Amino acid sequence: MDIKSFIKKEVLTPRLQKKQVLVVYDPDHRYRDLCLEMADEKRVIVDASESSITSREEAMNALNALGRNEIEQLLVYVPKAKPIEEEEKQKDPFAIYLVCGAVFPDGDGDSYLSLCLKAKPDYPTQVRAVFEENVSPEFAVVDAIGGGLSWPNLRALLRVESTRDILFALLCPNEKQQKALKENESWVSEAKELLKISIGLGLKTRGKTWSSIADELWRFVLFSEFVFDLPQDLPNSLVEVPHASDAARPLIEDICERLRSDRRTQNNYIQRAESVEVELNLADVCKDMKDLGVRDTFPFEERTFLRQAISFLLEDKVDQTREILARHAESVWTGKGESQVQWDFLHSSLVLIESCQDNERALSNRARSMEELIDFYVGHLREVDQRHREFEQSVSNYVWQDVQGLMTPVQEYVRKQYGKLIEKVQFIFTKHFQQTGWPITGRMANVEVFDKIVAPKLEISGNKVAFIMVDALRYELGVALEKQLSEDAKTEITPTLVQLPGITPVGMASLLPGASSDFRLTKKDSGFVPQVNGQIVGNVTQRMEVIRKKYGNRFQEGRLEEFVRKRFDISPDTDLLVLRSVEIDSHFENNPDTAPAEITNALKRIRVAIHKLKGAGFAEVVIATDHGFFMNTHAGPGDTCSKLSGEWINIHERSLLGDGPSDSKHFYLSAEEAGINCDFKNFAGPLSLASYKSGLLYYHGGCSLQECILPVIQLHLNDDGSPDVSDVKIELSYKNGAKRITTRLPVIEVSAHSQNLFSVDKDFEILLEAYDKKGNVIGEAKAGGVVNPATGTIILKPGSKEKVTLKMSMEFEGKFKIKALNPTTMSTYDQLELETDYTV
Repeated sequence: MDIKSFIKKEVLTPRLQKKQVLVVYDPDHRYRDLCLEMADEKRVIVDASESSITSREEAMNALNALGRNEIEQLLVYVPKAKPIEEEEKQKDPFAIYLVCGAVFPDGDGDSYLSLCLKAKPDYPTQVRAVFEENVSPEFAVVDAIGGGLSWPNLRALLRVESTRDILFALLCPNEKQQKALKENESWVSEAKELLKISIGLGLKTRGKTWSSIADELWRFVLFSEFVFDLPQDLPNSLVEVPHASDAARPLIEDICERLRSDRRTQNNYIQRAESVEVELNLADVCKDMKDLGVRDTFPFEERTFLRQAISFLLEDKVDQTREILARHAESVWTGKGESQVQWDFLHSSLVLIESCQDNERALSNRARSMEELIDFYVGHLREVDQRHREFEQSVSNYVWQDVQGLMTPVQEYVRKQYGKLIEKVQFIFTKHFQQTGWPITGRMANVEVFDKIVAPKLEISGNKVAFIMVDALRYELGVALEKQLSEDAKTEITPTLVQLPGITPVGMASLLPGASSDFRLTKKDSGFVPQVNGQIVGNVTQRMEVIRKKYGNRFQEGRLEEFVRKRFDISPDTDLLVLRSVEIDSHFENNPDTAPAEITNALKRIRVAIHKLKGAGFAEVVIATDHGFFMNTHAGPGDTCSKLSGEWINIHERSLLGDGPSDSKHFYLSAEEAGINCDFKNFAGPLSLASYKSGLLYYHGGCSLQECILPVIQLHLNDDGSPDVSDVKIELSYKNGAKRITTRLPVIEVSAHSQNLFSVDKDFEILLEAYDKKGNVIGEAKAGGVVNPATGTIILKPGSKEKVTLKMSMEFEGKFKIKALNPTTMSTYDQLELETDYTV
């Protein structure tokens, strides 16, 4: 189709058919003849070239005729530029027709170049080359482009039509296309001509096989995109390497982007790009280049962009760091698990820094009293601790493989920024703490949780209540858990105040019946024991006995983990089931370096327990905790506090009970003012977040927002109509069907498809885990990106696809299954059977 026919049939006629009225503005007088040629019995063409007055009258008469259905369409040709500003439109006598009809040109897509490219889709390079020589070529010049070439053999063999699709198929043919290319050589001469005309590649190979031509084509295409994106001159050693001219840039970039984004060709692209990079020695030749543009055609560029983002972050250039992260979030190179871990590490670093900066700006106006500070923490400031925990989880995921220390400066810098803000908050908190005492009037204290929340629920006849006592569930973790549980039940979270000193024997005892009226710490030997209503409750057995005395056969208790693993059954007489979870505190006490990642498993078990409780007929669940905790990763070797002299009991290296002189580095108030009914006179502790012992990465027992503000979560279990297995089809895939993993960080693709109309708008939550033959978990989704750091789950929308990095156990090798699970029922959506094939 010639260019005139294309404009008539594909551009102007559709607009006339849709709007009936069309105004064509043409200051270059390019389209006048083709517009006049469009006149017929039912279509009037008004030409404003000769007389403005006459043409206005003709246009008005034609518009009236259109209104009377005497004609079907009106085209007004105006040989001047389209009015843009309102004032210009008021002066233009034909602007009225814009209101009731369509206009040409309308946007960049109607430029002469754009129209010619659309009319000649197989020859974009030649079209652009013509326009480079003459910005307004004649129609005949444009029509001559192509010379009647149609590549019949290539189109027949590859079963594609456009030049773009032929090039794509020559680069990455499917099995049928590759077979056809091998069985027939008639396409070779056509391919040479096509490559020369379309992208300027003059093949040097004398080979007539697809492989020899593909090798040269891949190198030419990839290197061309690299050159187009490079904002500076090529190094001397690369100047003579063949590459396309600027006229072919849109075609080259489109093909490369398509190769990277298409799942079927991604792996091929990665292999080819790695090979060309090595062949041209690009990493070494370009090692001194500071700016490589914005595209990461080759893997060494992705490494350069990563280092650039690290530099920006360390220079506090947050906007530039965010821009690079956004640009490379979907990079083909993050399909390699090791790369994705590094980018996720950097992302979690940036998120924490931004959170620190945002909250520091708001702090001065939100911390004038203890009430204000607690409200600020509950509403906003706790997000900093959440981001810090997620950051430390990224550290835990990555530090074992960072043998070159690439992220060490980032790790130190980010921890310093967090420590700077959190220490500032801490001094404000301890200042208010000394002034107001503890707990704060009007706030729920932890000693009130059972009597005010749990006990009233048990007074309702037939009401089954589960009370889950979680060790070390600080407030921000409670928020994360409540958000996940809200998918399965109606939830409510309430901040409560810890019973000081915040250690497990005290905190768990404060959750017992009667604690709100009579809770006391009594001296015993060189320490103390908690008492409720005069009964010693220093261990689990003693604490559970208090509840058993009150509720008798209506009460049952056990470890949450054992309940989830079906190691005990619930008695039909049970109205109050107490489940105890100690994993969070245990992991932090014993393995603080890896504990952030283990939090995910503890919260997963709670979700599974909730599902089981719902199935067992429980209507209410209350989740509470004994104390919070602080992750002391920002502290240096000397960041400690000297203990006060005198007669003191040292509580977890964070606080003191007893008597003696104070100093300027401690808060100091009577035990009564601190809300501690005990045999000790005073309560004291560091004003800062320092402890009495160096090297502590995790602690509790002192006074900080992280240690003292706790969550209570209430769940009302009912049928909420959440999506089940039948609502969605989940599909897992690995490298287009590969059966072996060669890395301990394989990237799995997870996709979701709605199974019915009612689930189209629903989100689906997936838990991705790897299991050995015995059913042991030997791989989990790495936190960060689309994986929720608190719960380890992935949220998918119907029709969406996500890439998830699986972190495999260092000790495991062999065959295994990857399962996509419902995180509440643990039912299986889909699974993959794979095996390891590690080289080391």
